[in-house]
Amino acid sequence: MRPIKLRHIEFNQRSFIGIQFYPDKVIQALIKQLPDVKWSKELQLAYVPNSKHMVHTIFQLFKNVTWVDTSLFYKSQLIRKDNPELDIEYFRNRTPIPGKHFIPDSYLDKLVIKRYSINTARTYIFAFELFINYIKKPINTVSEIDINEYIKHLIHQKKSDSSINIAINSIKFYYEVVLDRPNRFYRFDRPRKRERLPKVISTEAIGKMISRTENIKHKCILMLLYSSGLRRQELLNLKIEDIDSERMLIRVNDGKGKKTRFTLLSETLLTSLRIYYKEYRPRYYLFEGVKNQQYSAESVVKLTRRAGIKASINFSVTPHILRHSFATHLLENGTDLRYIQQLLGHNSSKTTEIYTHVANHNFKKIKNPLDML
Repeated sequence: MRPIKLRHIEFNQRSFIGIQFYPDKVIQALIKQLPDVKWSKELQLAYVPNSKHMVHTIFQLFKNVTWVDTSLFYKSQLIRKDNPELDIEYFRNRTPIPGKHFIPDSYLDKLVIKRYSINTARTYIFAFELFINYIKKPINTVSEIDINEYIKHLIHQKKSDSSINIAINSIKFYYEVVLDRPNRFYRFDRPRKRERLPKVISTEAIGKMISRTENIKHKCILMLLYSSGLRRQELLNLKIEDIDSERMLIRVNDGKGKKTRFTLLSETLLTSLRIYYKEYRPRYYLFEGVKNQQYSAESVVKLTRRAGIKASINFSVTPHILRHSFATHLLENGTDLRYIQQLLGHNSSKTTEIYTHVANHNFKKIKNPLDML
């Protein structure tokens, strides 16, 4: 049976869920069971009021009947250019493998309903499937002891702290979110978080990275990462209208944690962006690849690393290092930590305070005892 497709539609400034489907008596009968369902002759689709409860109702109604295509409905949250082939439905429709357990459909449904990004969804799915295939018992009978044994197993395999925390989060998501058992598991032993100071590049080195980059698109990407403190995905998600040249601000939509914020727009960058726009004429995203698709994350990493090599920097430069440098240089120039927190989009000031450990404006005032001999 062909899938149904969900779309966002609006009537009289009200939001609705549009349901497209091929003529089928079973599908039509099920759709009629939805509360407040109506038919649009103009759009040739059924529609219902838009709410989280309604999305859940739709998934439950069509479960084991046909799959629900949400690629258009959740476009901004779930479709990412850095992973264009991935679709939640791939995981639903995999061919069974003898002796291997696949993730429950309820887990996939909740990832979609909660609007998790494709990258996070994929990470959780793989992590949880490793867990359920390790314990080899019904997942609803799992105890805290079982989970701690699995964590010890990961430690013995010398998995990174990040991998272990992802495993724990994927497990907690199932029992606390999918099964709606909040705080059921609270006696996990998570790895102690290691405090690593961020790498920072000097202003002189960043100047070399930019000046030695000839391609105007690459130059603008480097300037944006540094002058606005953007995360890589935030840069890729930028659209042309997000550049506010009148207020000299950049609107960052759906940043980490689905938050929207504003950050700084450099006058130097704006001049370069205008040159770039005349040459490349992007249509939708500020930076586009082939066929006007969103520029790839891998390309941003490569061009940043290449610029670092040209500037003779003795370690591999990443986009996030430019973000760290932005924050550190602002702090060194006297910018209040609270403003830096807002520009970076940090939830907690404690996250931003890490830059106080790498900023050198206070160290410069200290006279080295060797120099006093």
